[in-house]
Amino acid sequence: MAFTIALAGKGGVGKTTVSGLLIKYMVRKGKSPILAVDADSNFNLNEVLGVKVTDTLGNAREDMKKGKVPGGMTKDVFMSMRLEEAVIETGDYDLIVMGQPEGTGCYCAANTLLTNYIEKLSDNYPYIVIDNEAGMEHISRLTTKNIDILLIVSDPSRRGLQAALRIHQLAKGLNIGVGKSFLIVNQAKNGLPEDILAEAGEKKLEFAGLIPEDQTIYEYDSKGKPTVDMPEESPSIQAAYAIFDKVIP
Repeated sequence: MAFTIALAGKGGVGKTTVSGLLIKYMVRKGKSPILAVDADSNFNLNEVLGVKVTDTLGNAREDMKKGKVPGGMTKDVFMSMRLEEAVIETGDYDLIVMGQPEGTGCYCAANTLLTNYIEKLSDNYPYIVIDNEAGMEHISRLTTKNIDILLIVSDPSRRGLQAALRIHQLAKGLNIGVGKSFLIVNQAKNGLPEDILAEAGEKKLEFAGLIPEDQTIYEYDSKGKPTVDMPEESPSIQAAYAIFDKVIP
């Protein structure tokens, strides 16, 4: 069974950037091969990693719904084939993207497909890193479950930190099989309010550390350059690596 790390947090806190830095760190430490999972319908982990997406699970499901299954092939065989084709191989890690189903409505079916596929692949990889969609819905739908480490990412704002604490409490309340949870505060400028740290401690959410605001991240993002190509001496990378050294066995 794979050692699974999932990331969660409200929108805009840099969760996907942290996911990319985690994958970069794990490859550097020889913790590979990795299955990297972009479980966000508005996917962009591939941009952080510098990988081109050729297909998604959402596309596969839509093609099946539209009757694009070749004659003589069952839907199960078709989906199995398309899911295998959706895995983007890079050498040190493979990437699978949920993608966005067409039209309006619930993403539950796509999430269920993704969850089942991750379970199917879990024996093929020693490590899985899941970049979840923003917010709490993926937890309440039990898309994120049976994971070894949950990294809850926040920015220094009170709203971001309160959202992080609510995600932690929800994960605990649903008993979804989280081994250990950690709080990472991203885009930090001047530390954290003591009362927030105290509240995190009261709710048994261990504070893992701060990742400072780093202009290099914004420069790379604005130029469309993969964040993982940033220089190793960048303050954000050094801080992230120090956190990962503490929490990733």
